[in-house]
Amino acid sequence: MANDFDKKQYKNFFQKIWHWSKRIFLWLFVAQLLYIVLLKWINPPITITQLNSWINGHGLKRDYVSRNSISYNMKLAAISAEDQLFPDHHGFDWKSIKKAMKYNQKKPGRIRGASTISQQVAKNVFLWQGKGWFRKGLEAYFTFMIEWIWGKKRILEMYLNVIEMGNGIFGVEMAAKSYFNKSAQNLSRQEAAMIAACLPNPIRWKVKPLSNYMALRSRWVMQQMGFIEPDPDVQRIINPR
Repeated sequence: MANDFDKKQYKNFFQKIWHWSKRIFLWLFVAQLLYIVLLKWINPPITITQLNSWINGHGLKRDYVSRNSISYNMKLAAISAEDQLFPDHHGFDWKSIKKAMKYNQKKPGRIRGASTISQQVAKNVFLWQGKGWFRKGLEAYFTFMIEWIWGKKRILEMYLNVIEMGNGIFGVEMAAKSYFNKSAQNLSRQEAAMIAACLPNPIRWKVKPLSNYMALRSRWVMQQMGFIEPDPDVQRIINPR
């Protein structure tokens, strides 16, 4: 009898744990979904990457601005430098992902990424920097959600507001002020290309002083801007209307 009583207690205990686990999971799911929806119109109070930069002594300089307060040149430069298929994909560039996977298998010591602008936003707004399948799985989920809920214009706007553009410098408004003493709205084509050129590694690749490599890369970005600018899908995203 005592044995049966113990089994019943254990069963009730695990049933309660399962019941509360489901409720907690549901609450967390609803909370994160609500947060995603809210961020369609408001900016994140802080991100894990920004907080980590501040904790590690690199500072936290940022100034969020609206889509219409970011120059046409900067939007074009970001797409040209980081994700030229941004207007056409649904969050993932599968061809680039396959190429990167093959490259990484052949040269495991030299990791090549294939993140789209949407994936970078998902990582920088909701998650932490780093590797691992768990984080990548969460990144895929948030990428799908922002593509579905926000749309391309909001994703690009968020990208240009939260991405790191120098040591402790987050967002294009603060980058424009720090490097060129002007607002993001007034960035020239060359200035936008210089900022966009540093995006793959803004800690290592400096906008100022401009190295020979960065000068070459910024010229490449300007060339790409000329190539993709006539694309009506690109124009639909970068024009203010």
